Amino acid sequence: MTPVEFFLQQSYVGLTIGAYYALIALGYTMVYGIIELINFAHGDLFAFGFLISLTLFGVFGLQAPLEPIQAIIFLPLIFLITILSAGLLNLFIDRVAYRPLRNAPRLAPLITAVGVSFMLENIFAIWYTPGQINYPAFLPSVNVLQDWFGLATTLRIRSIDLLPIAVPVPLMIGLTIFVARTKIGKAMRAAAQDRDAARMVGIDVERVIMLTFFIGGALAGAAGMVVGLFLNTGRYLMGFEAGLFAFTAAVLGGIGNIRGALVGGFVIGMIRVYSDTYLAPEWTRSVIFAVLILVLVFFPSGLVGSTTTVEKA
Repeated sequence: MTPVEFFLQQSYVGLTIGAYYALIALGYTMVYGIIELINFAHGDLFAFGFLISLTLFGVFGLQAPLEPIQAIIFLPLIFLITILSAGLLNLFIDRVAYRPLRNAPRLAPLITAVGVSFMLENIFAIWYTPGQINYPAFLPSVNVLQDWFGLATTLRIRSIDLLPIAVPVPLMIGLTIFVARTKIGKAMRAAAQDRDAARMVGIDVERVIMLTFFIGGALAGAAGMVVGLFLNTGRYLMGFEAGLFAFTAAVLGGIGNIRGALVGGFVIGMIRVYSDTYLAPEWTRSVIFAVLILVLVFFPSGLVGSTTTVEKA
């Protein structure tokens, strides 16, 4: 493999990683855009999506690899149950832990979010034994460039490698259109701009907040299932690191800005891969946060701009 091909190979890996970081970051930025809460438990919904989807494969008695008819029937079903479950879990967390603190000092819901995160991680440790969790390769994989297109190249893009982009990107595009074009989306943007004014014109702000938590949780759950099918391994603590990087992506792009979350997710994904490849994995976190600091020094509002969802949807 030539240096150019190697670089292209790693760049593609960075895009796949950045896609699911962006999905998780969207949940952070949507919630912050409306109620200015940094939901530190959000990354654990990513781990929940991984674990619940793995459990559902077992409940349906499916073995790897899936037969074509099984994939057609059960994959959409499990994906739907996973995103609904993650969305409802996030909604439940909001109703129980965050709603009573809506008018409390900002430190109270922030500490509560940290506590909810620890609670979820302990539940996950009981659910699945701590350590590496094997997620069977339910989907078969072929070399796309060679087997599908007959190209003689050392670039290796497996069919399963397309999943982290094929699923998150349409979801992100759909969310952007939903927020920008629909009546409910306009209500979300209005609540993000000024909650009191939104109430005065008849918008049910609490319902908007509920919908925001549901959508954010569903996106994180979707990312968890995608990563399970893609990487075939995980840990009960996987949500902590993914959530940390996703939150960094949201801040890097511009917290409260949907487009900023997308940009930040892909930038963090690329930085992570290039650092792992050309430096060393042990330097990756330092490099990511060094880049974050430098960006915020010169662009305090992030790469795209820190703003409410209403202005950038």
